[in-house]
Amino acid sequence: MYSFLNIYPSKALAGILAGVLSVFVHNLLPLIVCVLVFEIIDFVTGVWKSKVIAKRDGKKFAFESVKAWRTIYKIVFILAGIIMSEMLDMVLADTSLHLARFFTAFCCGVEFWSFLENAAVISNHPVFRWLKKFMKDKAEDKIDFDKYTKEEK
Repeated sequence: MYSFLNIYPSKALAGILAGVLSVFVHNLLPLIVCVLVFEIIDFVTGVWKSKVIAKRDGKKFAFESVKAWRTIYKIVFILAGIIMSEMLDMVLADTSLHLARFFTAFCCGVEFWSFLENAAVISNHPVFRWLKKFMKDKAEDKIDFDKYTKEEK
């Protein structure tokens, strides 16, 4: 008779979460689509690059689900970052700082860099090799990678 009282906690939590997220996501749909396109293209070219490398080395190509799961985790964290940066922008700023746009642009920039690296390996074309070298040289000039990659003991 009162079947609506038979609420499962996980379903209730999912409904509440969806309701809260809908407040933020409607404005963020273009950013979400953009980052998803970049992630998918990077994933596909990454798999393609792995296949090309295996073929060049005379090895058999095998798709690794671990890499696919890493991409899924990365997408979830990026989407959470977009939503959180939008929340910060809405709550903390008197004027819009467009934090979600900056965060999305940063994530897409990283994926674009990865795409260029993948394209350089796949095509072995001089333009992509030059772009990869140019970007690496510029990044190394500006960023001390050793500072960020050393293990803390």
